[in-house]
Amino acid sequence: MTQTRLHLTAGRADANRIFAAFETEFEEDGFPLAVLEQDEERDIQEVSIYADGDIDEAERRMRQVLDGLSLKKAIEREILPDADWVALSLEGLKPVRAGRFFVHGAHDRDKQRPGELSIEIEAGLAFGTGHHGTTSGCLDVLETVARRERPRNALDLGTGSAVLAIGLAKFAHIPVLATDIDPIATKVAADNARLNGVSAYVEAYTAPGFHHPIFAARGPFDLIVANILARPLMKLAPQMAHHLVPGGSIVLSGILERQRNAVLAAYIGQNFRHVRTLAREGWVTLHLKR
Repeated sequence: MTQTRLHLTAGRADANRIFAAFETEFEEDGFPLAVLEQDEERDIQEVSIYADGDIDEAERRMRQVLDGLSLKKAIEREILPDADWVALSLEGLKPVRAGRFFVHGAHDRDKQRPGELSIEIEAGLAFGTGHHGTTSGCLDVLETVARRERPRNALDLGTGSAVLAIGLAKFAHIPVLATDIDPIATKVAADNARLNGVSAYVEAYTAPGFHHPIFAARGPFDLIVANILARPLMKLAPQMAHHLVPGGSIVLSGILERQRNAVLAAYIGQNFRHVRTLAREGWVTLHLKR
């Protein structure tokens, strides 16, 4: 069946309000919804509904919801051809190599080379597949840090699909606490840990912030990796310092090249020392020590 994507743009605050209202309105219809960041600097988010059947009626209901929020937004349409999107996404998802790590889907298991550490992530599971420059950059830096410093207790903050937690567990054979604010992401992370045979090392936990008791129970950590966004990373600098042992390392990404100096300043202000910057695809990964 042909599907239509109805979409609009808004700032982050309005986009979150719209998404929540659409979720309530279309709950019984079962239409997939999405909100994606289009431009962080200009604060542009895109909200989409993937509808079938009476598209005019779906758009009318969207406008009714927007009127109830006192928002005037242009709604655009995109006709999506009838296709097996999961199969197509798998077809286009090529393996990624970062250091010793080989990130791939099930369809590319046979491409693993001797000595590589396999991380299997399916394209149908969101929250990061290792194909973004930030994730592959983190894997490269984590391999170096784990080899030189031999950490014993690690945290993957904002774990998503748990690519980084799985990589650490496979390389260093150490316990990794993998947290995310999204319970769906946490479930995906736990499933991926089991798929990759490291569930004994990786504990996936839904935790909205460092105030959650799981961090006190499992910390302090001698290695923290956080691949999120520059602004949250800057705000988290004092708490990162609090939960990291003296001499410990942090690996940060989700940072555009132009944001590097601002993030560094936030952490240097918390007595961190910059060790290395790895640039990849317009993004940077930072290694700092306390």
